[in-house]
Amino acid sequence: MMTLIAIFFPCISFLLRGKILTALLCLILQLTLIGWLPAAIWAVISLQNSRADRRNARLIKAMPNR
Repeated sequence: MMTLIAIFFPCISFLLRGKILTALLCLILQLTLIGWLPAAIWAVISLQNSRADRRNARLIKAMPNR
């Protein structure tokens, strides 16, 4: 669901994740017709990186201490 929001409404995707300044910058980029595609790509990549960071944090937390 978040991936679809990131594609069709890139600035909303950043707002929902609490990145207000990034959402504002993305909105400015999205307002131009040419900038909408890079904004959507940026939002999807950022979303995927965020998911990877959370996954890595869970894996590190689950590792036994040596």
